[in-house]
Formats: sequence, structure tokens, C-alpha cells
Amino acid sequence: MFGSLTRYSLGQYIQKHLGKYFPIGTIIINLTGALVLGILNAANLNAKFYILLCDGFLGAYTTFSTFMFDGVKLFHTDKKINAISYILITIVFGILAYMTGHKITSLFT
Repeated sequence: MFGSLTRYSLGQYIQKHLGKYFPIGTIIINLTGALVLGILNAANLNAKFYILLCDGFLGAYTTFSTFMFDGVKLFHTDKKINAISYILITIVFGILAYMTGHKITSLFT
């Protein structure tokens, strides 16, 4: 519940201030979620904390359904270059964010 409330509130705030024509709010939410997941994954949490934070909070914080909805919406409004950019940015930088978080934590553990 807390993850979805955080996602919605933060996403609305970001979108209002940074992007009317591009789903920057969803990108930022998903990339920060990937970064934090990488950090927590490398931290070797016990199973209960992992389920609570990674599966629970981050699972609700990040959103695949909104990512798909935003991408399809861009295609349907003839913003194909924006749609392709959005999808590629989310996937490529999501992987890089996860790897960065994992690497940073691995350096300190």
C-alpha cells in the first residue's frame, strides 16, 4: 500500500512539474525503483525484509502496467518517436540503474 501511495503522489508531482507530453514521472519512478532494488538486492537482506521492501514496497512503487499504458498511449496519439524513446529509456536505463545500485552496495559490503 505504501509503495503505491508513494508512486501515485510522487508521479503526479513530477508529471505536473516536468512533463505534459512525455511520461517522465513514470520513468523516474521506475528508474529509482530499479536503483533501490539493486541496492537492496546486494545488501543480502533476510527473507522477511526482502519480501517487505522489494516485493512489497518496490513492487507497488514501480509499475509495469503504467509503463505499458503510457507507451501505448504515445503510439495511439501518433507520438511514435516519443513512444520508442520512452520504452527504450525505461528498459535500458532501468537495467543500468539496477546494476549501479547493486555495484554501489557491493563496494560497501
